[in-house]
Amino acid sequence: MTNDAQDRPASQIDSSVPHSARIFNYWLGGKDNYPADRAAGDHFREVFPEIVDLARSGRQFLVRTVRHLTVETGVRQFLDVGTGLPTANNTHEIAQGIAPESRIVYVDNDPLVLAHAQALLVGTPEGATDYIEADLADPEEILSQAAKTLDLSEPVAIVLMGILAHIEDYDRALAIVRRLMDAVPSGSYLVIRDGTDTNDAYREAIGRYNQSGAVPYNLRSPEQIAGYLEGLDLVDPGLVPCPLWRPDPTDIGTPVELAVLGAIGRKP
Repeated sequence: MTNDAQDRPASQIDSSVPHSARIFNYWLGGKDNYPADRAAGDHFREVFPEIVDLARSGRQFLVRTVRHLTVETGVRQFLDVGTGLPTANNTHEIAQGIAPESRIVYVDNDPLVLAHAQALLVGTPEGATDYIEADLADPEEILSQAAKTLDLSEPVAIVLMGILAHIEDYDRALAIVRRLMDAVPSGSYLVIRDGTDTNDAYREAIGRYNQSGAVPYNLRSPEQIAGYLEGLDLVDPGLVPCPLWRPDPTDIGTPVELAVLGAIGRKP
Protein backbone atom coordinates (compact mmCIF):
# COMPACT_ATOMS: atom_id res chain seq x y z
CA MET A 1 0.00 0.00 0.00
CA THR A 2 1.32 3.40 -0.91
CA ASN A 3 1.84 6.23 1.54
CA ASP A 4 -1.04 8.16 -0.05
CA ALA A 5 -3.47 5.45 0.92
CA GLN A 6 -1.99 4.91 4.35
CA ASP A 7 -2.05 8.60 5.23
CA ARG A 8 -5.72 9.19 4.40
CA PRO A 9 -8.10 9.16 7.38
CA ALA A 10 -9.63 5.81 8.28
CA SER A 11 -13.06 7.43 8.18
CA GLN A 12 -12.60 7.96 4.44
CA ILE A 13 -11.10 4.60 3.49
CA ASP A 14 -12.62 1.48 5.03
CA SER A 15 -9.91 -1.10 4.53
CA SER A 16 -12.02 -3.86 6.10
CA VAL A 17 -14.55 -3.91 3.26
CA PRO A 18 -13.48 -5.03 -0.21
CA HIS A 19 -13.87 -2.52 -3.02
CA SER A 20 -14.19 -3.36 -6.72
CA ALA A 21 -11.56 -0.84 -7.88
CA ARG A 22 -9.00 -2.20 -5.44
CA ILE A 23 -9.86 -5.83 -6.27
CA PHE A 24 -9.34 -5.13 -9.97
CA ASN A 25 -6.05 -3.47 -9.07
CA TYR A 26 -5.06 -6.70 -7.31
CA TRP A 27 -6.07 -8.87 -10.26
CA LEU A 28 -4.05 -6.65 -12.59
CA GLY A 29 -0.94 -7.05 -10.43
CA GLY A 30 -1.12 -3.69 -8.66
CA LYS A 31 -0.20 -2.91 -5.07
CA ASP A 32 -2.95 -0.43 -4.18
CA ASN A 33 -5.18 -2.82 -2.26
CA TYR A 34 -5.83 -4.13 1.24
CA PRO A 35 -6.01 -7.66 2.71
CA ALA A 36 -9.82 -7.63 2.43
CA ASP A 37 -9.53 -6.84 -1.27
CA ARG A 38 -7.00 -9.60 -1.86
CA ALA A 39 -9.10 -12.11 0.07
CA ALA A 40 -12.21 -11.25 -1.93
CA GLY A 41 -10.21 -11.41 -5.15
CA ASP A 42 -8.80 -14.81 -4.27
CA HIS A 43 -12.23 -16.20 -3.34
CA PHE A 44 -13.61 -14.93 -6.63
CA ARG A 45 -10.77 -16.50 -8.59
CA GLU A 46 -11.33 -19.88 -6.89
CA VAL A 47 -14.76 -20.06 -8.49
CA PHE A 48 -13.98 -18.23 -11.73
CA PRO A 49 -10.24 -18.49 -12.50
CA GLU A 50 -10.66 -16.63 -15.79
CA ILE A 51 -11.38 -13.38 -13.94
CA VAL A 52 -7.75 -12.22 -14.25
CA ASP A 53 -7.87 -12.59 -18.03
CA LEU A 54 -11.28 -10.93 -18.01
CA ALA A 55 -9.90 -7.96 -16.07
CA ARG A 56 -7.00 -7.68 -18.49
CA SER A 57 -9.32 -7.86 -21.49
CA GLY A 58 -11.37 -5.01 -20.03
CA ARG A 59 -8.31 -2.78 -19.96
CA GLN A 60 -7.44 -3.80 -23.52
CA PHE A 61 -11.00 -2.98 -24.62
CA LEU A 62 -10.62 0.49 -23.11
CA VAL A 63 -7.41 1.03 -25.07
CA ARG A 64 -8.97 -0.04 -28.36
CA THR A 65 -12.16 1.98 -27.94
CA VAL A 66 -10.47 5.21 -26.85
CA ARG A 67 -7.93 4.84 -29.62
CA HIS A 68 -10.72 4.31 -32.17
CA LEU A 69 -12.63 7.35 -30.97
CA THR A 70 -9.57 9.57 -30.99
CA VAL A 71 -8.17 8.45 -34.34
CA GLU A 72 -11.24 7.49 -36.36
CA THR A 73 -13.96 9.85 -35.10
CA GLY A 74 -11.98 12.87 -33.94
CA VAL A 75 -13.41 12.92 -30.42
CA ARG A 76 -11.36 15.13 -28.14
CA GLN A 77 -13.43 15.00 -24.93
CA PHE A 78 -13.92 12.01 -22.63
CA LEU A 79 -16.00 11.62 -19.48
CA ASP A 80 -14.75 8.44 -17.79
CA VAL A 81 -17.15 7.49 -14.98
CA GLY A 82 -16.05 4.87 -12.46
CA THR A 83 -12.48 5.01 -13.68
CA GLY A 84 -11.01 2.92 -10.86
CA LEU A 85 -7.42 3.07 -9.69
CA PRO A 86 -4.90 4.48 -12.17
CA THR A 87 -2.86 1.83 -13.94
CA ALA A 88 -1.18 1.51 -17.33
CA ASN A 89 -3.00 2.89 -20.39
CA ASN A 90 -5.41 5.24 -18.66
CA THR A 91 -7.93 7.07 -20.83
CA HIS A 92 -6.03 10.36 -20.91
CA GLU A 93 -2.75 8.63 -21.75
CA ILE A 94 -4.32 6.92 -24.76
CA ALA A 95 -6.22 9.97 -26.04
CA GLN A 96 -3.56 12.60 -25.36
CA GLY A 97 -0.85 10.31 -26.72
CA ILE A 98 -2.65 10.64 -30.06
CA ALA A 99 -4.18 14.10 -29.71
CA PRO A 100 -2.46 16.14 -26.96
CA GLU A 101 -5.30 18.69 -26.92
CA SER A 102 -7.79 16.09 -25.65
CA ARG A 103 -9.71 16.86 -22.47
CA ILE A 104 -10.53 14.10 -20.01
CA VAL A 105 -12.59 14.11 -16.82
CA TYR A 106 -12.43 11.10 -14.51
CA VAL A 107 -15.20 10.34 -12.03
CA ASP A 108 -15.07 8.01 -9.03
CA ASN A 109 -16.35 7.94 -5.46
CA ASP A 110 -13.52 6.05 -3.71
CA PRO A 111 -11.16 8.28 -1.68
CA LEU A 112 -8.25 5.93 -2.39
CA VAL A 113 -8.85 6.37 -6.11
CA LEU A 114 -9.05 10.14 -5.55
CA ALA A 115 -5.69 10.21 -3.77
CA HIS A 116 -3.96 8.35 -6.58
CA ALA A 117 -5.75 10.24 -9.34
CA GLN A 118 -4.62 13.59 -8.01
CA ALA A 119 -1.04 12.38 -7.94
CA LEU A 120 -0.87 10.36 -11.14
CA LEU A 121 -3.50 11.50 -13.64
CA VAL A 122 -1.49 14.38 -15.05
CA GLY A 123 -2.13 15.20 -18.67
CA THR A 124 -0.53 17.24 -21.41
CA PRO A 125 -0.24 21.03 -21.19
CA GLU A 126 -2.15 21.32 -24.49
CA GLY A 127 -5.17 19.48 -23.09
CA ALA A 128 -6.80 19.02 -19.70
CA THR A 129 -7.14 16.18 -17.22
CA ASP A 130 -9.38 16.52 -14.20
CA TYR A 131 -10.80 14.27 -11.51
CA ILE A 132 -14.11 14.73 -9.73
CA GLU A 133 -15.37 12.83 -6.73
CA ALA A 134 -18.97 11.91 -7.48
CA ASP A 135 -21.29 8.93 -7.70
CA LEU A 136 -22.81 7.46 -10.86
CA ALA A 137 -26.14 7.50 -9.04
CA ASP A 138 -26.01 11.33 -9.18
CA PRO A 139 -25.64 12.19 -12.88
CA GLU A 140 -26.61 15.82 -12.29
CA GLU A 141 -23.60 16.33 -10.03
CA ILE A 142 -21.33 14.58 -12.53
CA LEU A 143 -22.52 16.78 -15.38
CA SER A 144 -22.31 19.96 -13.32
CA GLN A 145 -18.71 19.33 -12.31
CA ALA A 146 -17.65 17.93 -15.69
CA ALA A 147 -18.85 21.09 -17.41
CA LYS A 148 -16.04 22.99 -15.67
CA THR A 149 -13.53 21.13 -17.85
CA LEU A 150 -15.51 19.82 -20.81
CA ASP A 151 -17.53 21.79 -23.35
CA LEU A 152 -20.81 19.88 -23.32
CA SER A 153 -21.95 21.65 -26.48
CA GLU A 154 -19.25 19.71 -28.36
CA PRO A 155 -19.10 15.90 -28.80
CA VAL A 156 -18.12 13.92 -25.71
CA ALA A 157 -17.37 10.22 -25.31
CA ILE A 158 -19.00 8.95 -22.12
CA VAL A 159 -17.10 5.91 -20.86
CA LEU A 160 -18.91 3.49 -18.50
CA MET A 161 -16.66 0.49 -18.00
CA GLY A 162 -18.08 -2.12 -15.65
CA ILE A 163 -19.82 0.51 -13.54
CA LEU A 164 -23.51 0.30 -14.51
CA ALA A 165 -23.80 -3.08 -12.82
CA HIS A 166 -23.26 -1.37 -9.46
CA ILE A 167 -26.68 0.28 -9.89
CA GLU A 168 -29.02 -2.34 -8.43
CA ASP A 169 -32.20 -1.30 -10.22
CA TYR A 170 -31.92 -1.76 -13.98
CA ASP A 171 -34.47 0.93 -14.80
CA ARG A 172 -32.50 3.37 -12.67
CA ALA A 173 -29.29 2.42 -14.49
CA LEU A 174 -31.07 2.93 -17.80
CA ALA A 175 -32.30 6.36 -16.69
CA ILE A 176 -28.77 7.40 -15.69
CA VAL A 177 -27.43 6.47 -19.13
CA ARG A 178 -30.26 8.41 -20.77
CA ARG A 179 -29.59 11.50 -18.63
CA LEU A 180 -25.86 11.49 -19.41
CA MET A 181 -26.45 11.06 -23.13
CA ASP A 182 -29.19 13.72 -23.16
CA ALA A 183 -26.62 16.22 -21.87
CA VAL A 184 -24.26 15.83 -24.84
CA PRO A 185 -24.83 16.74 -28.50
CA SER A 186 -25.17 14.74 -31.68
CA GLY A 187 -21.88 13.11 -32.59
CA SER A 188 -21.18 12.10 -28.99
CA TYR A 189 -20.50 8.49 -28.06
CA LEU A 190 -21.30 5.99 -25.32
CA VAL A 191 -18.72 3.33 -24.51
CA ILE A 192 -19.95 0.52 -22.27
CA ARG A 193 -18.59 -2.72 -20.88
CA ASP A 194 -20.66 -4.80 -18.50
CA GLY A 195 -20.88 -8.33 -17.14
CA THR A 196 -23.57 -10.70 -18.36
CA ASP A 197 -25.51 -13.42 -16.57
CA THR A 198 -24.74 -16.04 -19.23
CA ASN A 199 -21.76 -17.78 -17.58
CA ASP A 200 -22.50 -20.14 -14.68
CA ALA A 201 -19.13 -19.81 -12.95
CA TYR A 202 -19.18 -16.03 -13.28
CA ARG A 203 -22.67 -15.89 -11.77
CA GLU A 204 -21.58 -18.02 -8.83
CA ALA A 205 -18.46 -15.95 -8.21
CA ILE A 206 -20.46 -12.71 -8.36
CA GLY A 207 -22.98 -14.16 -5.91
CA ARG A 208 -20.22 -14.85 -3.40
CA TYR A 209 -18.68 -11.44 -3.98
CA ASN A 210 -22.00 -9.75 -3.29
CA GLN A 211 -22.09 -11.41 0.14
CA SER A 212 -18.66 -10.00 1.11
CA GLY A 213 -19.96 -6.60 2.18
CA ALA A 214 -18.75 -4.87 -0.98
CA VAL A 215 -21.07 -2.79 -3.14
CA PRO A 216 -23.00 -5.47 -5.08
CA TYR A 217 -22.36 -6.08 -8.76
CA ASN A 218 -25.55 -6.95 -10.64
CA LEU A 219 -25.07 -9.03 -13.75
CA ARG A 220 -27.43 -8.17 -16.62
CA SER A 221 -28.78 -10.13 -19.54
CA PRO A 222 -27.38 -9.34 -23.01
CA GLU A 223 -30.77 -7.82 -23.84
CA GLN A 224 -30.54 -5.47 -20.86
CA ILE A 225 -27.03 -4.37 -21.78
CA ALA A 226 -28.24 -3.73 -25.33
CA GLY A 227 -30.93 -1.51 -23.80
CA TYR A 228 -28.30 1.01 -22.72
CA LEU A 229 -27.50 1.57 -26.40
CA GLU A 230 -31.07 1.99 -27.59
CA GLY A 231 -31.41 4.98 -29.90
CA LEU A 232 -27.69 5.07 -30.68
CA ASP A 233 -25.93 3.97 -33.86
CA LEU A 234 -23.66 1.05 -33.00
CA VAL A 235 -20.09 1.17 -34.22
CA ASP A 236 -19.13 -2.04 -36.01
CA PRO A 237 -19.03 -4.85 -34.80
CA GLY A 238 -21.79 -3.80 -32.40
CA LEU A 239 -22.37 -5.30 -28.96
CA VAL A 240 -20.04 -8.28 -28.68
CA PRO A 241 -17.83 -10.02 -26.12
CA CYS A 242 -15.06 -7.52 -25.38
CA PRO A 243 -12.20 -9.62 -26.81
CA LEU A 244 -14.06 -9.69 -30.15
CA TRP A 245 -14.46 -5.91 -30.44
CA ARG A 246 -11.82 -5.05 -33.06
CA PRO A 247 -9.18 -7.31 -31.48
CA ASP A 248 -5.57 -6.22 -31.57
CA PRO A 249 -2.85 -8.83 -32.28
CA THR A 250 -0.84 -7.42 -29.36
CA ASP A 251 -3.57 -8.25 -26.81
CA ILE A 252 -2.71 -11.08 -24.45
CA GLY A 253 -4.74 -13.53 -22.42
CA THR A 254 -7.59 -15.90 -23.19
CA PRO A 255 -10.66 -14.41 -21.47
CA VAL A 256 -14.05 -16.09 -21.36
CA GLU A 257 -15.81 -14.56 -24.33
CA LEU A 258 -19.37 -14.70 -23.03
CA ALA A 259 -18.81 -13.15 -19.61
CA VAL A 260 -18.57 -9.47 -20.55
CA LEU A 261 -20.02 -7.51 -23.47
CA GLY A 262 -18.85 -4.19 -24.83
CA ALA A 263 -19.82 -1.67 -27.50
CA ILE A 264 -19.62 1.89 -28.75
CA GLY A 265 -22.78 3.74 -29.70
CA ARG A 266 -22.96 7.10 -31.52
CA LYS A 267 -25.64 9.64 -30.74
CA PRO A 268 -27.30 10.57 -34.05
